[in-house]
Amino acid sequence: MVTAQPDATDYDPKTFLGHPRGLYVLFFAEMWERFSYYGMRALLIFYLVQHWMFSDERASVIYGAYTALVYIMPVVGGYLADQYLGQRKAVLFGAVLLTVGHFLMAFEGTGGQTDPMMNVLWLALAFIIVGSGFLKANISVIVGQLYPRTDVRRDGAYTIFYMGVNVGAAVGSALCGYLGQTYGWRYGFGLAGIGMIAGLIVFVAFKPLLMGKGESRNPARLESRVAGLKFEWLLYLVGVGTVGIIWVLIQYQSLVGTLLGVAGAILVAYVLYTAVAKLTREDRDRIFAALFLILASIMFWALFEQAGSSLNLFTDRHVDRNMAGMEIQASIFQSVNPTYIILLAPFFAWLWTALGRRGLEPSAPAKFGLGLVQLGAGFLVLVFGAQAVGIENPTPVIFIFLIYLLHTTGELCLSPVGLSAMNRLAPAHMASLIMGTWFFASAAGNFSAGLISAATGSGELAGEAAGAKEVVLGVYSTIGWVTVGFGVFVILLARYVKRLMHLDTLRDDEELAGYKELGEQQAAGLSIKEETKPEREQS
Repeated sequence: MVTAQPDATDYDPKTFLGHPRGLYVLFFAEMWERFSYYGMRALLIFYLVQHWMFSDERASVIYGAYTALVYIMPVVGGYLADQYLGQRKAVLFGAVLLTVGHFLMAFEGTGGQTDPMMNVLWLALAFIIVGSGFLKANISVIVGQLYPRTDVRRDGAYTIFYMGVNVGAAVGSALCGYLGQTYGWRYGFGLAGIGMIAGLIVFVAFKPLLMGKGESRNPARLESRVAGLKFEWLLYLVGVGTVGIIWVLIQYQSLVGTLLGVAGAILVAYVLYTAVAKLTREDRDRIFAALFLILASIMFWALFEQAGSSLNLFTDRHVDRNMAGMEIQASIFQSVNPTYIILLAPFFAWLWTALGRRGLEPSAPAKFGLGLVQLGAGFLVLVFGAQAVGIENPTPVIFIFLIYLLHTTGELCLSPVGLSAMNRLAPAHMASLIMGTWFFASAAGNFSAGLISAATGSGELAGEAAGAKEVVLGVYSTIGWVTVGFGVFVILLARYVKRLMHLDTLRDDEELAGYKELGEQQAAGLSIKEETKPEREQS
């Protein structure tokens, strides 16, 4: 049997540490982008509560709406990249918007909800949201394009990429958090803007190492003109106009919840329709498997994202943060999770590869279940530690390190594996759409995280710290046990979901093209034989 082999020029023949050099371009570009995003994120809940004087409940809902919109916009950015822009131009445009947004965050005004500078806050958040929509899903897709679909290095590549995300997150959270809470909000947010510029420079300067990946599939359409304006620039204007829409949505958080519900239903219906009506049976089953993983991830992110809201406030108010004779700013603890990932990601990358070579690697659905179990266990450990020393006493800081450790190992079982699974299971023409759907699930999870955080009521019982702490721990105990149970359920279903993935028949696009070409050649040969058959019979 003859099969078509991938063209060697499609992939970088030169590697570094066993991976294409383009992976490290994306590693550093995303590292700086995450430096800015997580640096700002470490300060945001405190900025809303302490500077703009929002209640804990309102600040949590704003935080949840903001992070939800950050993850819902990749659906739009992914679609425009798939159909028109290509991933590389979408990432570049998103980076420019993000740079503007992060620098606008440095304009803090005098504070309080009567300060007109609050409009600049909403505008800054809107720029960051739309910029993330164009950058976030598409840069992850380019990672997958550097490898054939059946390349065994893919999970390891996404884990390395994810480590880059967390290098930026760890350093950004620590530095921006320290500057913002020690010297002033503008210094923390300003440093985040500088980090975004660094990421933009890396992505532009080292473009050749991407080997042409992520370019538009329809460059002629981009060059065409609409009302005298080049279509590519029209798309950029649409992106800027979207900033205005998001500026309104972020101020009315209930609209975000409605948008998530309606858009989520439409998106899932569209993906299901495409899978059923337009795909082969095996590709359809793979989309079903991807949707199962996407739905399971919603619960994970709803609880994992307590880190930036309720858990951040809990650390500030109810934890003994004295270490080596110094009281550590609560925002700096946002760097604990990414620091753990930096330390543990190489181990997980090695572990999955080593188990895969021996045929012992858990399937992607099983890894998801393990991640959920560890996530729930983290909350239960914190509840146990707080109750062990007495509700009225500060919780030892060791239990903050423990909850982040369990959340990190759970994240490493789910997030990079999910990114890889989305890219592997989706047909090429649906790659960014499915990746966008993955991030849409994160949006739903993040909005739910804001509602859960608001339910803790961390600061609403003024003068009753023990009572407020008990409310938080009650919520954490409930969600901890529910998540552990759901994780076990996912593990039990893992073998059935794995069957839907049809990994044994997964082929690279180039190989599938070879099969198609061979089939056409065979059909043509058969036709020739049929045409000459009467002549042979006559002779």
